[in-house]
Amino acid sequence: MDKVRDPATKYAIYVATAVLVLGFIITLVRNGIQILADATFWLGLYGWLAAGIVIGYLVYLGLRILGWRSSEEAEPNVVDTSGVIYRAIAPTATERGTEAIATRSKISAGELPPWEVADLPAPPPFSFNNAIALIGPGAILLGTSIGSGEWLLGPAVTAQYGGFMLWIATTSIILQVLMNMEFIRYTLYTGEPIYTGFMRTKPGPRFWAIFYSVLAFLQLGWPGWASSAATALTAMFVGDIPGPEHAETIKAFGLFWFLSTVAIVAFGAKIERTMEVVQWFFVGAILLFLIVIALGFTAPETWGRAAMGFLRFGTIPPNVDWLKVGGFAAFAGAGGVLNGTLSNWFRDKGLGMGGVVGYIPALIGGRRMSLTPTGKVFPLTTENKKRWREWWKYAITDQYGVWVLGCFLGMGLPALLTLQFIPPGTRFDNQFAIAVYQAQYLSREDTTSIMWFITLLVGFWILYSTQLGITDVFARMVTDMVWSGSSHIRAWRGGDIRFVYYSILSLFTLWGVFILLSGIKPFFLILLSANIAGLNFVFLGLHALYVNRKFLPAELRSPLWREAIVLLSVVFFGFFFCQALPSIIGQFTQGG
Repeated sequence: MDKVRDPATKYAIYVATAVLVLGFIITLVRNGIQILADATFWLGLYGWLAAGIVIGYLVYLGLRILGWRSSEEAEPNVVDTSGVIYRAIAPTATERGTEAIATRSKISAGELPPWEVADLPAPPPFSFNNAIALIGPGAILLGTSIGSGEWLLGPAVTAQYGGFMLWIATTSIILQVLMNMEFIRYTLYTGEPIYTGFMRTKPGPRFWAIFYSVLAFLQLGWPGWASSAATALTAMFVGDIPGPEHAETIKAFGLFWFLSTVAIVAFGAKIERTMEVVQWFFVGAILLFLIVIALGFTAPETWGRAAMGFLRFGTIPPNVDWLKVGGFAAFAGAGGVLNGTLSNWFRDKGLGMGGVVGYIPALIGGRRMSLTPTGKVFPLTTENKKRWREWWKYAITDQYGVWVLGCFLGMGLPALLTLQFIPPGTRFDNQFAIAVYQAQYLSREDTTSIMWFITLLVGFWILYSTQLGITDVFARMVTDMVWSGSSHIRAWRGGDIRFVYYSILSLFTLWGVFILLSGIKPFFLILLSANIAGLNFVFLGLHALYVNRKFLPAELRSPLWREAIVLLSVVFFGFFFCQALPSIIGQFTQGG
């Protein structure tokens, strides 16, 4: 483990390790040493690892509030009358080296053109008001992810297994946020999305652009969210649970709302801002509804059952549907390439070095913007390191304060409704009605039709917000990769990146229309997407660790314990994908 000078971090690591060891011992005492031969024991340790991370982080925050600081942060400075700040001690060898680097205009970095060197933009002083103004990518990711894992797969798994599998969501969300922070780390330093960092490695940008575009297509090229949202609207239209006889109505609604997502991302000054505003609205309305329903309609014992489900680490019921559970594991947070695109939104939001490279403007209302094909990095001067720590606080607030909290609320509140109203062992087998089950059971508590319509409307919002985010994600990540990797693309149409983005979006739209017209069942499309997301986590996690170790200065890299957890995350998601793979193959051979 790296030497840790910050006492708050050091003791947080001690506590997290103690929780993991304690969980190991408790499980052995409860079940005997024979449990070591059971795969569920080792899988359950992932849950204890997640618990250790959460508790350790709370300890860290508490110690920081009490004033525990690293020696570097507590370092005295001397200010003369001219306002120039002098260090009270001599600069380190690393700082002398980076100050020499600062005199160079470019730094070579892998298979793409070199980085330019510039100072890290100064963030506003960290405060609650400034954090509210600056955060936003976490809300976009939350709005994009809340529709499938939280509203579809979460209730499906909870209804079938009675909440015993909710611990998988706890583990997945914690592991995903640590992986997210590694993507963000690269972007704050370079101003580039993590996918551009991947293209800097061998065998080169063309290979990785094709590779990750294919992975994104395999995960996101199935508009099951638009189709599932259409089932909710169809249920409102016909006044009952839709079935195969309503397939044409679902198809028409699905086409209309899928095309409307394309229209939304065409407006605004920049696409990231348009997405942020729309998703804040969706997330706020969705969580408000779920909180009101959970507080007003669920019993205290149901809250206890849900809480125990989130902490029952390692529980695997017999005869598990691995296709469904594997998708649940990947989509409990966001899922695969969605997490990686978080770094694209951080760049376009202008956080860290993203503030000096530009962004992708919207087609209507957006002005032509010069987005540099490569990023810029900063020398590790004293001032830049201080700014880095401030930017890192905003990144933590965005991810832990918005995304993680929202994921647990988005997963926990529908789980409460499922445990309260849906009989244990219920299987969501009617693929045309997958988005309607919650409304069906909730409406039984209401003699009027109000609950039926409100729940269907919220379900539509949830699924529609996910499809909206996915529509942008695919076009955004592919655009960034081809923009950085091809000078011919950058020269096309006078170097206006909007034409690249909307050309890719048009191809994605045509494919989506074809899939919707094909009539493939919506729930299978989402299960396929979710399990491919689990596979994508394997590539993203390993590649991000390699890129950050190769290109980031040692002082900005992740400590070894965090890298180890990302490696464990790769194993976790890889395990569930391998378990689900036979079912995926079987579904294709049976025609979906």
